[in-house]
Amino acid sequence: MIRHNILVVDDEEHILDVVKSYLEANGYNTYSAKNGKEALGIIQKKQLSLILLDLMLPDFRGEEICKTVRLSSKIPIIMLTAKVDEASIINGLKIGADDYVTKPFSPKQLMARVEAALRRSGYNPETAKILHSGDLTIDIESRDVFLYHENETKKINFTKEEFEILHLLMNRSEKIYTRDEIFERVKNDDSDAFDRVIDAQIKNIRAKLQDDAKNPRYIATVYGIGYRFAGLVT
Repeated sequence: MIRHNILVVDDEEHILDVVKSYLEANGYNTYSAKNGKEALGIIQKKQLSLILLDLMLPDFRGEEICKTVRLSSKIPIIMLTAKVDEASIINGLKIGADDYVTKPFSPKQLMARVEAALRRSGYNPETAKILHSGDLTIDIESRDVFLYHENETKKINFTKEEFEILHLLMNRSEKIYTRDEIFERVKNDDSDAFDRVIDAQIKNIRAKLQDDAKNPRYIATVYGIGYRFAGLVT
């Protein structure tokens, strides 16, 4: 049985404590954040099953966080809000929220909403076709690459070959790939001089990810052999 990880984002301490207590009593792992910056950091680094997101945070509006998450993930989001007007609720649903719970709320009702959201989405972080490493996220199905930088998630444009190489390295981050192995993955009929081709592709990937070859966060050179992924992939 999957033990879901749920992030609770709210700047009110007592709400965090109550919601976390109920979630943990119902068998969920919980993470908590009191502001948007903390929340985005956890979202980038953890495999989450659902987010409970307060709209009124001290640094970011909940809607902004929801939009950022939706750039790279389909993870269910339930908004926690004191806003009860129809326009606010409709706007939240349009930008990607899955449900709304208005304050004050019954913890038991919230647990029922959590269970329903997980059931409807079928979202499973263990089988989600998305790979994370630090500030980097790749969506295997859409072939999109996202980089979290300066409190913002940016979509990075990759060529087909660049994406294939990055996916290959991230998918088995413990493995060192030779240039021959990488070339076999990305070759086309016009490819020749594969050493130079692969080295050029790696250079392009590093430039787009702002990765320093001498102190790599993402792609490390293994001299005399090839390349490997330098980060921890989740």
